[in-house]
Amino acid sequence: MKILMNSGMVEECPQGEETEVLRHSAAHIMAQAVKRLYPNAHFGYGPATDNGFHYDIDFGEGVLSAEALPEIEQEMRRIVKENLPFRVYELPREEAVSLMKERGETYKAEHIGDLPDDARITFYQQGDYIDMCVGPHLTYTKALKAFKLTSVSGAYWKNDQKNKMLTRINGIAFRTQEELDAYEVQLQEARARDHRRIGKAMKLFMTDDLVGKGLPMFLPRGYTIWQELENYIKEKERMLGYQHVLTPCVGTVGLYQTSGHWDHYRENMFPVMEMENEQFVLRPMNCPHHMMIYANQPHSYRDLPIRIGEIAHDFRYEPGGTLKGIERGRHFCQNDAHLFVTPEQIKDEVGRVVDLIFDVYKDFGITDYRCVLSLRDPDDKEKYHQDDEMWEHAESSLREVLTELGISFTEEIGEAAFYGPKLDVNVKPAVGAEYTLSTCQLDFCLPAKFQLTYNDRDGVEKTPVVLHRAILGSLDRFMAYLIEETKGAFPLWLSPVQCKVIPVSDKSMDYARKVCECVLNAGIRAELDDRNEKVGYKIRSARQDDKVPYMIIVGEKEAADGTVSVRDRATDQTETGTLDQFIARVKEEIRQRGR
Repeated sequence: MKILMNSGMVEECPQGEETEVLRHSAAHIMAQAVKRLYPNAHFGYGPATDNGFHYDIDFGEGVLSAEALPEIEQEMRRIVKENLPFRVYELPREEAVSLMKERGETYKAEHIGDLPDDARITFYQQGDYIDMCVGPHLTYTKALKAFKLTSVSGAYWKNDQKNKMLTRINGIAFRTQEELDAYEVQLQEARARDHRRIGKAMKLFMTDDLVGKGLPMFLPRGYTIWQELENYIKEKERMLGYQHVLTPCVGTVGLYQTSGHWDHYRENMFPVMEMENEQFVLRPMNCPHHMMIYANQPHSYRDLPIRIGEIAHDFRYEPGGTLKGIERGRHFCQNDAHLFVTPEQIKDEVGRVVDLIFDVYKDFGITDYRCVLSLRDPDDKEKYHQDDEMWEHAESSLREVLTELGISFTEEIGEAAFYGPKLDVNVKPAVGAEYTLSTCQLDFCLPAKFQLTYNDRDGVEKTPVVLHRAILGSLDRFMAYLIEETKGAFPLWLSPVQCKVIPVSDKSMDYARKVCECVLNAGIRAELDDRNEKVGYKIRSARQDDKVPYMIIVGEKEAADGTVSVRDRATDQTETGTLDQFIARVKEEIRQRGR
């Protein structure tokens, strides 16, 4: 790629490439600042990232804290003001290693040893700082106009836990201060919506390292939401002919060797447990168990399609750095199902799955999504089941079905499951990058591996096709998505506390207790706030902290009249009426899953 420079700024290249050059240069300027302030620091990798840059640094025995970032940032500004030129030159391998060792850069010297024998080894220098890098970079440091150091974290050298833990300094950089300001506003919004912060404030779930990283525990309020989601999707599925099952959270190594997960997915599984000469693993997915349920008895073509569903507990050994509350954990519960169909039934069943996905999205007001046909990477076949003919048939079949159904989709290479192609529905949340929420996967592979059969109308044994599908994805991730979309202000039917009864004073406490009891008996989730606090504080707490849809405020007047004053979270308006009227209204809204 040829980069033209003018006055130190990158021009005549796509904005994305220009931004990457800018951020890569920012990493070098930060490294130079660190070297000036901490002469004994040694550097690992310092790449540009999607939103900024980082550098992994060995500070020796010392530990750098976030309090040091303003000083480093100030030194970066001095370097920018000095307007140092970036100069590039190339060295032979031996001279490159010698230079890095002379400068104490042992990590860089080691990295040179990892490069191919014919690799060009180039260096960029600004002032007294020299860094091994392929570039490209800005021409002058003054071209870096807008940047900020954001955080300090840990990172293993070469991302290998056997190596030393280095200090990673993270930063952001943009072409203009206006772009940086806009990004910081976006970050503030992301922090305001972060499901981990909201979940803690609303007492929905918790984590504790003594239990284990990535193993969230749902508190009563959070589990209430979880149960409502489970009941909701199971009701939808039952109406469509799904049969729900319950299978164990462990399986033998042999089960996953048969399915192929042992060869293709072992690195994401928890270690093997040995007991009475058998080897077990915590299951990372449920399809092998469901295959065995199908194999439990013979089937005729008249039985198909068979739709087996389960809210299943799964375990995956995700890297610690990827864990994020209940959005990504090492334990989660999939809204999983496997549909056993004949080849002739594929189109209709895929259509029903897609209809269910869009029906659910309508119920939750999800409108920003796109459909992706995820395919095998033909240039990297090792991570997939080895059967070119099966892959060609499966991919063309799913593509044809989606086209016939009139579904608009894009295709992405390398995103298929190891056993087959899939339709992914990716949602765009209020903040952050899109991710897959729902999926429907076409599988000709596992049914054959488990030797599943059905007797066709001509009396011949044939192998069924399996559709793997998840509508909510996992209940955990779906809840995290809802928390961030609503900022914790769930619709009435999902709210863990649907109504908070607030007495004005102790004089109306007895009446408040009776009101709360009546509301609970009507099947509405209610709590009585009997704290010794002012009524204004209780109302703000219920509305802003607990995000309660309705607050029933009762004083001596309401007690005397037998009425209730109801504050609506949505409008912040208060209306007075009878308790029966309020209960009837709320029950109807819950039935319709409104608000």
